[in-house]
Amino acid sequence: MADLPNTNNQEIEKFKAIAGSGDDRPVLMLNLNRYRPEAEYPEGKLYKEYMTILDQLLSEVGGKIKWQTQVHGTLVGTQNIHEAIGIWYPSHEAFLKLLKAPSSEQNMLLRRKAVEHADLHRCEAD
Repeated sequence: MADLPNTNNQEIEKFKAIAGSGDDRPVLMLNLNRYRPEAEYPEGKLYKEYMTILDQLLSEVGGKIKWQTQVHGTLVGTQNIHEAIGIWYPSHEAFLKLLKAPSSEQNMLLRRKAVEHADLHRCEAD
């Protein structure tokens, strides 16, 4: 997880503990993304490249996008995002395998180019 900015190490340790336990289970990760201008969200070439490699990476670990939607504004709070994506993983361990999967390096490169800010929230999968 060292390659990701703004990590919450205490939560990552909880996540790893679940992944290493006999109680590992599916997890839904809520991704709240703000894209760089050069990504030209939602129709730009860079954004589409990033989404293509993300889909490939997710298939390598058994994950899938359950839903994604454009965000049109913030009514309460200060978080300025362009898109919310719900990504399902078959286990916490599968999510942790993202950084070692075959498409991980290409995904991280495109992510750095396209995503200005991201918050990831661990949610119940059901």
